[in-house]
Amino acid sequence: MLEKLDLTKALEKDEYKEKMLKLTLQIGKLQRECKELGIPIMIAFEGYDAAGKGVQISELIKALDPRGFEVHAVKTETKEERIHPFLWRFWTKMPAKGRIAIYDSSWYRKVLIDRFDKRTKKNELAKAYDSICAFEEMLTADGMVLIKIFLAIDKKEQKKRFEKLLASKETAWRVGEDDKKRNKEFEKYQAINEEMLLRTDTEYAPWNIVEAMDKRFATAKIYSVVARILAGKVAAVKEQKKAAEEAAARIAQIPAAAEQKKAADSDRRMGDTILSRADLSLSYTKEEYKERLKELQKKIEKLHGELYRRRIPVVLGFEGWDAGGKGGAIKRLTEKMDPRGYVVHPTASPNDIERQHHYLWRFWTDMPKAGHVTIFDRTWYGRVMVERIEGFCSSQEWQRAYKEINSMERDLSDAGAIVLKFWMQIDKDEQEKRFKARQENPEKQWKITDEDWRNREKWDQYEEAVNEMLIRTSTPYAPWVVVEGNNKYYARIKVLETVVNAIEERLRD
Repeated sequence: MLEKLDLTKALEKDEYKEKMLKLTLQIGKLQRECKELGIPIMIAFEGYDAAGKGVQISELIKALDPRGFEVHAVKTETKEERIHPFLWRFWTKMPAKGRIAIYDSSWYRKVLIDRFDKRTKKNELAKAYDSICAFEEMLTADGMVLIKIFLAIDKKEQKKRFEKLLASKETAWRVGEDDKKRNKEFEKYQAINEEMLLRTDTEYAPWNIVEAMDKRFATAKIYSVVARILAGKVAAVKEQKKAAEEAAARIAQIPAAAEQKKAADSDRRMGDTILSRADLSLSYTKEEYKERLKELQKKIEKLHGELYRRRIPVVLGFEGWDAGGKGGAIKRLTEKMDPRGYVVHPTASPNDIERQHHYLWRFWTDMPKAGHVTIFDRTWYGRVMVERIEGFCSSQEWQRAYKEINSMERDLSDAGAIVLKFWMQIDKDEQEKRFKARQENPEKQWKITDEDWRNREKWDQYEEAVNEMLIRTSTPYAPWVVVEGNNKYYARIKVLETVVNAIEERLRD
């Protein structure tokens, strides 16, 4: 692909000025429209050293309102970045809706420079490609505009540009020994880039290859690519909004009988399911509980130190029915752990800032660094439960979320994390009993709300959603554990035992 490019393409000055006058105005207008429509944009620049990434980024931003974009220079991972999954630093640099993020090198560094320098091992390469493609697919499916630009020059031109930079004290620092090595072994590095382009040139995130020997030609082509893609997205979003308004008008005219039938269908009882197979009669006496709790908390205290020493991150997610015992289980789990080595995130409805990003963004930003434990009280699974049932997302969004969530959890596991998810299972009668107990206790009344009672009316819908969630997202690398919770003592011990066993198993590896 790359060796077949016609790198002689060039633009005369007059033709360049004429093209750029129109394109500059068009891109400025498109940026404003994207802001109004809430369209997020990521523009990733890749290419050979000295191909002009920095120069072309500087040219591109001339057409943009500086209040609406941010440029990220992606270099060797920092110490903080190295102790997270490799995509973490890009999730944390994600643009909000209506904003633009521009990357001078990107997530492709792991399969390009890091691969060439042997920092990315052979056995990591396939997983890295899988993670990159899944990352791009979930972002674009959620409405992100992802523009990938590859700047191409030949070996001779690269060497010429290096020599020019080295000739001046002011620019010589920009050429390192690694750059010289990639020029010396240009054919080898070209093959790595060729493979990368072939493996990641997808329908949802295609590559745009720019012949960069002539600066004017490259600038004009980049402007044309950006303008074309943004114009297409703006038109598509406007059409979607129009179609959604028309659909809403049609739905408003559906007879009430049809809605009643739909409600009746959703209220049907499930047959034999994962949740129905939970034995809620399991229990411990208070004496058995105290004995097991003391033993397990001693173990978790010791194991927590080993996690830090071995730099193993742990991600624990808790879901369950309201009053299912999440808080009690988390309290007993963390009681003897070093507070400097764990954090508990109670997940509420997304705030205004969080709603401006992909729904997984707020969870990625809170993922633990190596050796630390992060516990989520409610998790990213809200997308396939409450958001699904309450209509806070479209059916397409929650249906594709299973794949997106599995991909995120696989990335965490590939980075060395222990990932466990707990579903705290109680029956409807036990929930009612706990609700009433909370209402009657002044110190616990804050725990019960009108919304909790309303959610009980949709028990069957939630049960159906939870069973589907458990089936579709319980994996060897991030299993679901159904915790029989009618007896709080039993539930707390099962959670502790599961965490202890998972850590001990990892430490034996």
